[in-house]
Amino acid sequence: MPNKIHDIGVAKKIGLYSDATEVPANSRWLFTSGTPGLPLDGPLPSDIVGQAEIAWTHIVTMLGHAGMGVHDLVKVTHYLTRASDIAAYVKVRARFLGDARPAAMLLIVPELVRPEFLLEIEAYAAKS
Repeated sequence: MPNKIHDIGVAKKIGLYSDATEVPANSRWLFTSGTPGLPLDGPLPSDIVGQAEIAWTHIVTMLGHAGMGVHDLVKVTHYLTRASDIAAYVKVRARFLGDARPAAMLLIVPELVRPEFLLEIEAYAAKS
């Protein structure tokens, strides 16, 4: 049984996410650490689009290692260091999520573990 979306209408007025997600009993869970847009080789991109693409690629790869995909995401927390990056970030997120709508929270924080990181993504996924 897939995760069930419960929308009350708030999320639809703000963005591409769901108000709540219900996980079926006996599901397997995957919790990711805060994942920055840090490439495994090469330099860190200086822009939000480059870092977001790398971070989302890492998230999708971790999901794949667990036999999951973006439709198994239950909750995603996005940490950005600049409010001015929201519009560009949301476009990258939409490209990776497609029609998946996990519950979500986006925060603007003053700084991450490394000052050059513009974002980190923390994700929770579950699959029956």
